[in-house]
Amino acid sequence: MRGRLRRLVLGATALFTAASALPAAAATTGRAEQHPSRDGMSAVIRYTEYGIPHILAKNYADLGFGTGWAQAADEVCTLADGFVTLRGERSRYFGADAPAGGDLSAARTNLASDLYFRGVRESRTVEKLLAERTPVGPSREVRNMMRGWAAGYNAWLRQKKVTDPACAGASWVRPVTELDVAARGLAIASISGEGRFVETITAARPPAGGAAASGTQSARPPGAKAVAKAADELWGDPGMGSNAVAFRGDTTANGRGLLLGNPHYPWDGGRRFWQSQQTIPGELNVSGGSLLGTTAISIGFNAYVAWSHTVSTGVPANLHQLTLDPADPTTYLVDGRPEGMKKRTVTVPVKDGAPVTRTQWWTRYGPVVTSLGSQVPLTWTGSTAYALNDPNAANLRFADTSLGFGKARGTSDVLASLDRHQGIPWVNTIAADRAGHSLFTQSQVLPRITDDVAGRCSTELGRTTYPASGIAILDGSRGDCALGSDPGAVVPGIFGPARMPTLKDAPYAENSNGTAWMTNADRPLTGYERVFGTVGTQLGLRTRGAIEDVAAMADRGGLTVRDLQRQQFANRVPAGDLAAEDVARACAALPGGTATGSDGKAVDVSGACGVLKAWDRTMDTGSRGALLFDRFWRRLEQAVPADRLWKVPFSATDPVRTPNTLDTEAPGFPSALADAVAELRGAGIALDAPLGAHQFVVRDGQRLPVPGGAGRLGVWNVIEPTWDAAAGGYTEVPFGSSHLQAVGWDGSRCPVARTLLTYSQSSNPRSPHFADQTRLFSDEKWVASRFCEKDILSSPKLKVVRVHERR
Repeated sequence: MRGRLRRLVLGATALFTAASALPAAAATTGRAEQHPSRDGMSAVIRYTEYGIPHILAKNYADLGFGTGWAQAADEVCTLADGFVTLRGERSRYFGADAPAGGDLSAARTNLASDLYFRGVRESRTVEKLLAERTPVGPSREVRNMMRGWAAGYNAWLRQKKVTDPACAGASWVRPVTELDVAARGLAIASISGEGRFVETITAARPPAGGAAASGTQSARPPGAKAVAKAADELWGDPGMGSNAVAFRGDTTANGRGLLLGNPHYPWDGGRRFWQSQQTIPGELNVSGGSLLGTTAISIGFNAYVAWSHTVSTGVPANLHQLTLDPADPTTYLVDGRPEGMKKRTVTVPVKDGAPVTRTQWWTRYGPVVTSLGSQVPLTWTGSTAYALNDPNAANLRFADTSLGFGKARGTSDVLASLDRHQGIPWVNTIAADRAGHSLFTQSQVLPRITDDVAGRCSTELGRTTYPASGIAILDGSRGDCALGSDPGAVVPGIFGPARMPTLKDAPYAENSNGTAWMTNADRPLTGYERVFGTVGTQLGLRTRGAIEDVAAMADRGGLTVRDLQRQQFANRVPAGDLAAEDVARACAALPGGTATGSDGKAVDVSGACGVLKAWDRTMDTGSRGALLFDRFWRRLEQAVPADRLWKVPFSATDPVRTPNTLDTEAPGFPSALADAVAELRGAGIALDAPLGAHQFVVRDGQRLPVPGGAGRLGVWNVIEPTWDAAAGGYTEVPFGSSHLQAVGWDGSRCPVARTLLTYSQSSNPRSPHFADQTRLFSDEKWVASRFCEKDILSSPKLKVVRVHERR
């Protein structure tokens, strides 16, 4: 049997290379295929360990077909749920008031989600973008992949029975079209722009009774702290994060580059990654993780280059303050000329109820919105309104940018794809190649807000928001405040390639969601506009710890992929290194070994002192004291203002080592310690319990200890678990390390790569690949990538499936 499968795949490869028809062979049973395809799409999928598909196709349409088929096989319910969202049908199937899930927008209810997405569909935004010539619109290759993906997904639905209890037999699991696939790509691109504002876009209403009833806005602008909090609510989303580092060849053992990617994403729902290898012989051969429902590899590697992404500090949208016609609050003035807002009236069908109709209001800048997070209302009065500008709401270029990465032969080609397509919406790109080059670039689609434009055109509120958070609020009544266009920009209103913060060929290039400034501590990046991020400001603990680690690695030199693997699971806690000794000392000095909790009760904390002193400062599953420090640190951050936490303040001349020295005399310190101790004792958890006994997930009825810790602690291997003391501690992981990859090269054409999909390939509990890689993650083990044909064919788990359209 094994020999037959190998002959089959070798024959398929030869036929593809010769641009011939797909081989008419083998389903999973090993029998010859009884219904060969004559003229429809088809592909060969070779499954190796952990259900990872290696998709072999003769063209882009067939590659999309195989990808759509294989994604449906693993994630049909998650994908189908997303397509219900994109069609604006959540209220119809699940009820208007039910939670929307948050996979493709920040909408809180199904009704708000439907009103927005149905409005996008009825405006034919996607069709208009599909009709644009590349690079504004998708290339022919990407269009074919989208068309193929839809056909593959539909073929799976026709040929297979849904076994996932999440949607088995559900009427909302329906065939899709190329338009649905494109709409998903657009939603992903705009998820940090319009997607953040769905609730206010769909709820904005002109003032009742017109100008006379509403008057003018007289409230004072909010302070910088309120603005910063609002920005954190909007763009400090714990549902997206990441670390990545690229090493230059002179730091490695063989002179070739190395890349470690550690994206932090949700473990459930539509933002999951999914692993595959995509191959068109002689044209494309790339392996990695794709965001569900997308056609190309999002984060990955090939024989020459590897790349990853980290969520950036760039602010992907801005606001325009409108001056309204005194006689009509739905008409605004630009250079004194009136322009009427466009009404977008949307009707949403509702389960067990009458349809709901609402009107949205759109301007030349974008939709009218009425708040900037919960802290900053933007009241629509008789004289003033605010419109949101999100350039990614018209960005279908992400797939072409990613496809360019998949074809790249080095970091220069990665940069060339970014420059040509300009499709990356809200992330940085970090890359390394086999020639020894490293790359960091914040090449992303941002509104073209220069500091000059902000200085000339900011409103009174904007003069507070822009320096505090990078959120520009411009005077929409002035034509000279239009965003304009940069040389080389694909579309007007965004930055061109020359403006992007970029660092080439540094010994290391690292990002942990901090600003571009500290990509490399010895080669700080400066000179970029505020909208990209700050310069000279305090770093997060995860960035500080990461720079300490990777700078030491680069200085040590002789690095290999194994060193990257060790870094991923070092689980060092920078907060612990900075503070644990001081906490233990202050704990031991408390009179009588007691501290007063926030509830006013005295707590014996003496047992915590020795535990914290002996703690190994890691979040390994066997670490004793890690859970106690974690719960204490969360309480401390709530009890003590950030500017009172440390005795030595931040210094821009020493950004990695400051601030430091915990202020154990700050009000709130004793109560934080008392509360943490009382909490664990109340839950029956020993203060020195090993972390893995109380940080775990349950899969197939088995507890799997989970290594790693919160980003607020500075841990590289981020895990943001759900605390349920009654159930034993941290009992589920909604978010954290996801598609891990450690990649290098040797003298062969086969990358030296190790990968791990922490939550496994399928969310179907009946799939054999529901928890297999999660068990590896629990044991801090990796999957050896099978990239070259000889490695694929030698897999002891090799299973070959030929998939095709049945006419």
